[in-house]
Amino acid sequence: MPETSPSLFRSLRGRVTGLAVAGTALALLAPVPAMAASAQAGATAAADPVSVLTYTTKERREALAYWTTARIKAVGKSVDLGPTGPKAKPYKGATLKTVGRLFFVNARGADTWCTATAVKSANRSAVMTAAHCVRMGSSPGNTNTSMVFVPAYYKGKQPYGAFAVRSAATPRTWENDSLNDMSALVVDADKKGRELTDVVGGQPVSFDRAVGGTVTALGYSATRPQLGEELLRCVGTTKREHGTQMIPCDLTGGASGGPWLADFDATTGKGKGVLVSVNASLDSLEPTKMYGEVLRSTAKKVYDKAQKS
Repeated sequence: MPETSPSLFRSLRGRVTGLAVAGTALALLAPVPAMAASAQAGATAAADPVSVLTYTTKERREALAYWTTARIKAVGKSVDLGPTGPKAKPYKGATLKTVGRLFFVNARGADTWCTATAVKSANRSAVMTAAHCVRMGSSPGNTNTSMVFVPAYYKGKQPYGAFAVRSAATPRTWENDSLNDMSALVVDADKKGRELTDVVGGQPVSFDRAVGGTVTALGYSATRPQLGEELLRCVGTTKREHGTQMIPCDLTGGASGGPWLADFDATTGKGKGVLVSVNASLDSLEPTKMYGEVLRSTAKKVYDKAQKS
C-alpha cells in the first residue's frame, strides 16, 4: 500500500499547488487527481520501488557551463510571486553551508530552481530535495536536465562552488502516480576533487520520526524582495493532514525541496538540524500551509539508493 493513500492524496491534490518555479508561473505539480496505478506499474514498483535518472559526463560538464552568473541572475529576475508573506522570515542565523539552490532546466524547457540540502551519506555526495524538482509526477518521460546544486547560495555568491548532479533517485510511486514527493540526488566532486559533504558538511536524516514536533522549513522563495536570492524560513509545529504532515508557512515557488529541520534553532542556526521532510506543496496560490511527506520506508529506500551510488 502506498505510504500516502490514493484517496487522501486525491483530496490533497485538489487543493494544493507545487512549489517549483518556471518562467512566471508555478509549475510541475498541478492540482489534479492522482490516478490509480496500472497492474504493470504496480509490478514494476514492487520489483524496484526506486527510479533513477542518470546524467552523462558530458551532460554534467555542460550543466556547469550553462549556469553562468548571468543566467542565475536572469532566472531570479524572471519570476515575481508577490510579496514575501508574514510567516516567512529571512534566515539570519549562522551560515547553513548545507542548504542551497538547485538550478535546472525543467521538462518544459524553462530555466528554474528549487531548494536542496546536503545530507550525511555513505558516499559523502547525497542531496535531498522534492521529487517534483526532478521530474513531473505521473509522467515518466518528463524529466529535468542541467541540474546543478549551489550550497549556501546568497545574493549571487557561491562560496563553496557548484556541484553537478550525477544521478537523481525518486520513488517509483512518484514517477507513476504522483505519490511520495521526495528525492535524493548524487552530485559530482567539486573542481578540486572534494566530495560535497567534505566541503559543506551534511544534515542527518530521520525516517519514521513522529509527527508533532517543531521544525524550521527553509527555502529560496521567489517572492519579493528576495526573489530567490536569500534563504527564507518558517517555524511551526507539524501536524498530520491529508496523509502527510503540515506546518503553517507561506513560502512559495522556488522553496520546493527545502529542508524541514528538527532540533534546530532558527534564530542562531545552532542544533543538529535533523532533516525530517522537504517542502512539497501548498494549500493555495496565497499559501497559509506547507505540506511535506512523512519520510517512511519508501523514502529510506530512495535515500539508500543515492548514498550507496
